[in-house]
Amino acid sequence: MSEPKHRERPGSPPPPGVTAALSAQLEAIATGAYVVDAQGRIVAANSSAEELLAWPAERLLGQDAHDLLHRDLHGQPIARTQCAMRQAFLAGRPAQSGLDYFARRDGALLPISWQIAPYDTGDELTGTLVLFHAAGQGVPAGPPGQQRSGQLTELARLALLAETTTRLTSTLDVDEALRRLVHLVVPRLADWVVIDLISERDEVWRTAVVHADGEALSHLEELQGPMPPIPEESPMPLSRALRGVASTVAGPQTYQVEPDSGIAVEQRHLFEATGMHSAVIAPIRGTRAVLGALTLGRSDNPVPFSTDDLPLLEDIARRAGLALDNARLYQRQRTVAETMQNHLLPQMPTVPNLQMTVRYLPAPHASQVGGDWYDAFPLPDGATALAIGDVVGHDLEAAAGMAQVRNMLRAYAWSRWDTPARVVERLDAAIHHITEVAMATLLFARLERPEDGEWQLTWTNAGHPPPLLLSRDGLTEYLGGGHGVLLGTGAAATRTDATVTLPPGSTLVMYTDGLIEEPGHSLDEGLDRLRRHAAALAHRPLDSFIDQLLHRVRPAGNDDDVALLALRTPLPGETVPDRVTRGNGAGRRRRTR
Repeated sequence: MSEPKHRERPGSPPPPGVTAALSAQLEAIATGAYVVDAQGRIVAANSSAEELLAWPAERLLGQDAHDLLHRDLHGQPIARTQCAMRQAFLAGRPAQSGLDYFARRDGALLPISWQIAPYDTGDELTGTLVLFHAAGQGVPAGPPGQQRSGQLTELARLALLAETTTRLTSTLDVDEALRRLVHLVVPRLADWVVIDLISERDEVWRTAVVHADGEALSHLEELQGPMPPIPEESPMPLSRALRGVASTVAGPQTYQVEPDSGIAVEQRHLFEATGMHSAVIAPIRGTRAVLGALTLGRSDNPVPFSTDDLPLLEDIARRAGLALDNARLYQRQRTVAETMQNHLLPQMPTVPNLQMTVRYLPAPHASQVGGDWYDAFPLPDGATALAIGDVVGHDLEAAAGMAQVRNMLRAYAWSRWDTPARVVERLDAAIHHITEVAMATLLFARLERPEDGEWQLTWTNAGHPPPLLLSRDGLTEYLGGGHGVLLGTGAAATRTDATVTLPPGSTLVMYTDGLIEEPGHSLDEGLDRLRRHAAALAHRPLDSFIDQLLHRVRPAGNDDDVALLALRTPLPGETVPDRVTRGNGAGRRRRTR
């Protein structure tokens, strides 16, 4: 049978978000495997599928799997309404068949056994995983009635392990990884899942006790919480698992003996409260230590667990351990980096009769630190210096460079009573000789108020986005004066200053480019978005104004950190409390996440 020519043309490309990592994950499955999207188009395939079908993967991608492959006994296309695989695919449920037929590219008819299951790739694509092999080879899927109730076929086991790897490794958040783990194992394998984790201080915490009633999950929070310490010699199953010794089958009778530890008492209570008649318990191991234990239990399903179920549980627990280990490592790095950023960003001064507030948002997918910064400090003549800048990068090196630039700027501004332009010129001349900073933007300003006069702002701009000035009635103006080249370019051009009077009740917003830059959009679009939302929020109190501005304006897809400094001048006769709002009232700035 020859295949129609139009089927050899490549189909439409896989949807955005499908990466090469998905195909690499399928390679771990020792049988033919491919994934289809919600329309039934192939978005990834492994080398076993290529070999069995004689189709190169790049020619499979984008093709409708049913039209391309599925045939009846005589090699004829199967009507979509008659295809058991497609009906299960549309219903979003697992299915399997012991004998079916796929068409190879060379025209041959391939008898196969297949199994399908919903498959969450973790890349914003929910698809379906198809596993198949030549009929009569390997372990046949067979009809569901041939398996002991509650057991999985070999193909279903491979599908579950592939899904476990994909879903758990696609997040670096511990809580999200645990939530995904729960949804992977119940109700598919058990009625109950219990997760006990060991903290970095060797304290055990019962993190999850979840029951599956069909597809509905309920958390028994009264059984969750701190656990007694791990006994060193106890032979009881959970104690052994928490020490990383072995996985075990257990039941309520296991804990009817005299308890030898506090953990044994808690386990007896667990079996009594949940009604579990059978359970399997396995250690969750990381790369360096035991992280906890995973327990699957059955109360509604009458079939008890056996030692045959332990290898699958151990495989799942092993993958969970690697995912949790990575997530914990990431959280430790983030905590260290965030602590460093807390100490690098400065305390803000109190300026009489002036409201001032600052915010910093770390880059969402970096190490939580970056080169964006703000500063405000008093000058010897009573004026206030304001600065906001951005050192290239958002990592620890950029954060260290930011601290160097900020400290140099403070020193030059304090030691030489001069205009902002002259101060920044000196900073630019020294930056390559004293720091490791390659390039940076900077907006540096001097804020002062003559006696019985209005506030005046004098500034110079080294390649930074222009500050935004709003009147109390919502009129907006970008302050474009005083503009010059970035710091670190080596250009010797003379910098200029610009001056503006800040009307009573006006708001000045200084920000970094992470607030307005969005991939695929122009900078003018970002500036216009900021202007429109700022005007709409001008009547809000300053804290509310800046929080809402961040929430509304910052692009969802932006992967850069953001720093903001906002101030508001008083209305005639208005008295402003002597304080600077930093978010928690304890002298630290607010960190908006």
